[in-house]
Amino acid sequence: MNRNGSGRARRSLAALTALAAVALGTAFGALDSSSAAAQERFVMVSHGSDSNVWWNTVKNGMRDASEDFNVPVDYRNPPTGDTGDMVRILEQAAARNYAGVITTVPNFEMIQKGLGGVRAKHIPLMTINGGPADGMKLGAILHVGQPEYEAGKAAGERAKAAGIHNFLCVNHGADIQALWDRCKGFADAIGADYKKSTMDSGEDPTIIQSKVAAYLRSHPDTQAILALGPDQAMGVLRGVNDAGKAGKLYLATFDLSPDILKAIQSGQIAFAIDQQPYLQGYLSVAAMAIAVRDKTSDPAHIVAALKSDKKVAARLDKYGLKPVYTGSTVSSGPSFVTRENLAVVQQYAGSYR
Repeated sequence: MNRNGSGRARRSLAALTALAAVALGTAFGALDSSSAAAQERFVMVSHGSDSNVWWNTVKNGMRDASEDFNVPVDYRNPPTGDTGDMVRILEQAAARNYAGVITTVPNFEMIQKGLGGVRAKHIPLMTINGGPADGMKLGAILHVGQPEYEAGKAAGERAKAAGIHNFLCVNHGADIQALWDRCKGFADAIGADYKKSTMDSGEDPTIIQSKVAAYLRSHPDTQAILALGPDQAMGVLRGVNDAGKAGKLYLATFDLSPDILKAIQSGQIAFAIDQQPYLQGYLSVAAMAIAVRDKTSDPAHIVAALKSDKKVAARLDKYGLKPVYTGSTVSSGPSFVTRENLAVVQQYAGSYR
């Protein structure tokens, strides 16, 4: 064991805990004990582009929590999904003195830079989407999201059981670490090299269609394709058809949409990995409201309050959502949608699932 390293880790953890406590103490000073932040305003910042409709479900969760906890929340994102633009949005969030900031972490170094003003003003921070490690390193009170490597690996284990040992990972966001984690998890499960198996595709489904068709013509032995988003998966399906491979490949995707559910029902896609995006929008806002209301940075206190809140329970029950609460994180996924359990999510796909 490296004792110096362990000591530094303990000191770093203590420093982050102290920072969170100071942040909450500063931000909560103007609140009375009965308020759930009725006069405060939060901001949620995501890396999702305007064209990426998957984020609409996150926003639905955000809006429902805003209503349930009586706190206004602004949603901001870079229109093209550019992380540099997201950094500037975070800098603007600090300048506007929000009472709480919720953000995704597509690139740790860049988001760390963007949060400089948030940290300097001791504004409470929570993170969503992807795995919790980066959020915790940034000093987040709580993280709500899907551990992406583990999700990719679980998907790969399903593929391995079906006899798959090579694949193409269609990565539509090469600057987003969580997407690489998905590819790597899948590759590790089936024993493939994730870098050699990954295509930088861009977001446009039409371009993805062309690239996938070309790849399959030059790599005819490809057994499987993993898409990392529902819009991109539809481009993959069209590319597979163009290459004359319809019905001959094992296809899977992350995330849901009505079109994805139809493709699962028809047998074109084996399964979709559902990270329950509604939970990322809803629980992060609910948790921030509880933290402000109760003047706490203790994740155990916040999680206990989430579990006991009747409005939270009603939302989860209505949409059939099941978060996993573990310490300072809330895992929103993965769950797997197949032909066998399709009916459960069809009613709310694209809006609440």
